[in-house]
Amino acid sequence: MTPLPGPAARRYGRVFDEIAAEYDRHRPAYPDELIDQACRVAGISSGDPVLEVGCGSGQLTRSLAGRGLRVMAVEPGTNLISLARRNLEDAGEVEFVNAQFEDAQLPRERFRAVFSASAFHWADPEASWQRAADVLVPGGTLALVQYFGMEEARSNQDQDAALAAMRKVAPDIAADWPAYRDLGGTLAGIDRRRDNISQAWSWLGSYDIGRDYAGRLFGDVQAAVMPKLIEHTPDELSALVRTMSYYARLSQDQRQSLDREYEAIHRRFGRPIRASTIAVLVTARRRADPAGAKVSS
Repeated sequence: MTPLPGPAARRYGRVFDEIAAEYDRHRPAYPDELIDQACRVAGISSGDPVLEVGCGSGQLTRSLAGRGLRVMAVEPGTNLISLARRNLEDAGEVEFVNAQFEDAQLPRERFRAVFSASAFHWADPEASWQRAADVLVPGGTLALVQYFGMEEARSNQDQDAALAAMRKVAPDIAADWPAYRDLGGTLAGIDRRRDNISQAWSWLGSYDIGRDYAGRLFGDVQAAVMPKLIEHTPDELSALVRTMSYYARLSQDQRQSLDREYEAIHRRFGRPIRASTIAVLVTARRRADPAGAKVSS
């Protein structure tokens, strides 16, 4: 859903730190095929230095370190970064930086790639695209990966029912729900925005992070996708929803009502609740000389 503007968005982004253990337990890992594709696009292999923005509890970090990459992982949440340290104690070469990406002390033109999984939209877009370009070597790759909802015939009924439940329980949140698109529409929409990775990523997640200046910093935008059908019990769906940022905006009564709505959907269908998702990787290459690409809205 569309994050709240400015500082409010970053405040809600911090709710993940308050539920670090649940986040680690219930959020899915990212497909190896997409991480391999990102590495191929970036031309990186074992020993190369990469930066990860918003490592959370370390799902993507583990994949990167497991490929022998030297990872610097930036994460503002103290609970999340502590959990990531424990999770990745023997995973490989990882250096953690406990800071907001915009505020972190990072070396310029050091990294062959910058990765971010389900996190880049929480950084300040007035600075984040520039910072990513600043820390990349010329020709280095920015790689963004995330799961999005997808429109698909085999899950439309279930997703419509889940959204109707949200409209009933929390209409203000439902009003800003991101659009679900089919596979073809997703690929076509990215293709139409290939001249600016920030506009492509903003469109994908219904985020307000598209900035004109990012198009002057990055080129060669590419995308890869992996659709997947997931089935949830009501408890599994409720557990996943508890790791979403909007959950912090629900009252206790609303949370209990939403749990009951999921139980009712499950009884009505007589089977697990289906959701179609699409894991999307979008990459872009830092232009050789992005000098003069001043920040502008």
